[in-house]
Amino acid sequence: MQVMTFETALGRFGIGWTDRGLARVLLPGDDEPTMLERLLWDGATVGEPDRAIGSLVDRIEDYAEGERVSFDDVALDFGAAPDFHRRAYDLLVKVRWGETLTYGDLARRLGDANLSRAVGRAMGANPIPLVVPCHRVLASNGKPGGFSAPGGAASKVRMLALEGVSIGAPVGQLSFGFS
Repeated sequence: MQVMTFETALGRFGIGWTDRGLARVLLPGDDEPTMLERLLWDGATVGEPDRAIGSLVDRIEDYAEGERVSFDDVALDFGAAPDFHRRAYDLLVKVRWGETLTYGDLARRLGDANLSRAVGRAMGANPIPLVVPCHRVLASNGKPGGFSAPGGAASKVRMLALEGVSIGAPVGQLSFGFS
């Protein structure tokens, strides 16, 4: 895996990629040495982005500035992620900018409403947050629920605010904040 860090309006991001696609995203919250240590732990090396990774970096920078972006064309490498997690991530990448759903909604789409906790574990293990938008998954009461990135739920709320989502609005709906 090759890795790099880069600065955005939200702070420093880290990413890692393989020949198969994007394998890691680290959200802002750690300083560069800590982020590199986390990215380089398994034999990874600092790399130079190719055209596809360069385009991804540009889109993440645009996202951090509040621009509507899509990551639909990004090839993803989930490595050894369990099958259930992969199935959850495959469904989650279809949730668009400004949309939300609950852990239960995602569990039902996976075939069993009783899988909400398993969905939560999959979201917590998501190696590619933002691109696989686990920040768009909320608790059944419309509150943010957990978020394993630095800053926890406050980071999740901040990311959703960039997308025009107001926590407390009905799940699945936008709040445009018009005054």
